[in-house]
Amino acid sequence: MRLCSVLFFALLFTACPPRSGTGTGGRRVEVKPSAEADAALTRARATAEGSRRDGVEALLAVRKTYPETTAGQDALYEAGVLAFEEGDYAVARQSLGELLFENPLHPKADDARLKSGLAAVEQRAWREGFSMLSPLVEKLEGEERRAAEEALAKAAAGSQQYGEALKAALKQVDAASEAEQPRALANLEDVVETKTTFLAIAEAWHELPKAHPGWPLLTFKMARVYYHLRDWARLDETLKELLANAPDSPYARDARALQERLSKRTRVQAKAVGAVLPMTGRYKAFGEATLRGLKLALKGSDIELLVRDSQGDPTLTGKLTEELAFDDGVIAIIGPLLSDDSRRAALVAEELQVPLITMSRAEGLTSIGPHIFRTMVTNSQQAEALADYAMGTMGFKSFAILHPNTAFGQELTGAFWDAIERRGGQIRGIENYNHDQKTFTEEAKKLAGRYYLEDRWDYYDKLREIRESTSDEFRRRKAVEKMKAALDPVVDFEALLIPDSWQQVSLVAPALAVEDLITNACDRRDLERIQKTTGKNQLKTVTLLGPSTWSSPKGASGEPMLIERGGKYVLCSVFVEAFYEQSDRAATRAFVSAFREAHGGASITLLDAVGYDSAALVRHVIERGGPTTRAAFRDALQHVKNFDGATGSLSMSDLREAQRQLYLLNITPRGIKELTAKQPQG
Repeated sequence: MRLCSVLFFALLFTACPPRSGTGTGGRRVEVKPSAEADAALTRARATAEGSRRDGVEALLAVRKTYPETTAGQDALYEAGVLAFEEGDYAVARQSLGELLFENPLHPKADDARLKSGLAAVEQRAWREGFSMLSPLVEKLEGEERRAAEEALAKAAAGSQQYGEALKAALKQVDAASEAEQPRALANLEDVVETKTTFLAIAEAWHELPKAHPGWPLLTFKMARVYYHLRDWARLDETLKELLANAPDSPYARDARALQERLSKRTRVQAKAVGAVLPMTGRYKAFGEATLRGLKLALKGSDIELLVRDSQGDPTLTGKLTEELAFDDGVIAIIGPLLSDDSRRAALVAEELQVPLITMSRAEGLTSIGPHIFRTMVTNSQQAEALADYAMGTMGFKSFAILHPNTAFGQELTGAFWDAIERRGGQIRGIENYNHDQKTFTEEAKKLAGRYYLEDRWDYYDKLREIRESTSDEFRRRKAVEKMKAALDPVVDFEALLIPDSWQQVSLVAPALAVEDLITNACDRRDLERIQKTTGKNQLKTVTLLGPSTWSSPKGASGEPMLIERGGKYVLCSVFVEAFYEQSDRAATRAFVSAFREAHGGASITLLDAVGYDSAALVRHVIERGGPTTRAAFRDALQHVKNFDGATGSLSMSDLREAQRQLYLLNITPRGIKELTAKQPQG
């Protein structure tokens, strides 16, 4: 083997013969001319003139038959070119790549690299395309250079070389003729919008001369980034720079519009209030009920209420929140109701420093920032009220929980557990069930200590007695069944929390009674009957506790449907509510009277009441202090104390949560009665 062949790759650009290559066996050889091969190549070219696809096959056949000839390498190149032109990028890459590996100094090597790189990009082999095209592009001219630069930008972006993608696009603009420039700028815009990062844009922008055709595009992009980052100072500075240096650029009009919007940020209509509610879609009824309350509270005032329909869409909710702040200049926004909508609106409102009074139960919303307030009662507030009353007024120390496997059930369970333990109480048992479950025998047995009988010593004592008393298996089996049914329940808790809907509670309560869990302790007549039946003077009773989801509409009898369906088994229970229409509280009576005057016999919902209180709080702040800035409004709302609302006396906590004394309702034989702290039930 000749020395120059041995050192071929090390001395790539030395005096080795330009048509040398590697044979099919992997041994480096010097390709030679061959008349026979040349004739075969001529025939293959003729075939290609009639059909490119047939031509590719014919050329590759020449290559295979005459691998160590110059005609064989030329056939390999021409097959790759024809395949590329036909869109068969896999064959093109394979053929041209093989040629470049064998003979990187082939006379058509640069064209082979170009087409191989372009083919790689077409097949989304980004890194290969980038490495093939990047050292080549500077050597090209005209249409070839334009195609290479465009492909290089795609390859850089595809391989996540974001800085390189932007550099490639900028170079394409630099090299473009006047006629080619619009296309090059369009490609740059595509890269800026979809194929690079803020950091890469910022670096390029700082280095780019203001006279560069791409400077206005990058500058406006930077302005938009500052807008979304809420960096108002840099946004203003960038917009001014763009309009001063490129007043006639395609981005000048949008820049002026953004500048005008920026100027609106601090323009506030002191008596304009926004509301973002689901007025259409599946949550329409919620939005309508809330809006009834808002309008009722603002009736007779000169406060303008601007209502926007969120449609239950978090993305739209964020957009509407921004529009109310910028375009309408509202001093504050009420809503939204739904968890995802409220979180999105809260993030936008906090960025824009607009007070937002949300009516969502989602925990943690007010921790987003100092401009986020809440008027809706939360799950943790309900848990605290129940724990307070059960331990502080009723004197209970031990509790159990039976909850559904739902987000609400689990969240309220956790909050109640924490509240009980903080007060020194104990959770003695906890059971769960599927959200759509209709029978609760197993759960009731577990709570009554009748499920895991092997853990009870009295069960084994009675079982031993039965076995000793008879050897007849049939009699034994019957005796064991009777004994199990007669076992006393083991109840080591005084109250049971069921954080579920009234429909489910009406099914659970009777199932508990089957296992001799006595839940109607306040019904003396029924207790006396049970005492006579069981022969026991002392009965262990359990009080059922529940959240606001126990509230039910009236049934055919005029009683709440929970009582109609649950019967005596739900008597004596205590549940919490944020609004109680029959309350004796003066502010509640005033709201109910105003609602009846406006809406007749329509049902009053919690959303009516909370909507009323939200708007009433806003009206109170505006009419009492007359704030002209959002900051002044926020400070005034933060310091509201003892405001009489439909849902009770409201005070804003340090975390901007509306604190109120919730309604505690007792189901008695005479109907539902409102309880107060330190007042015994019954």
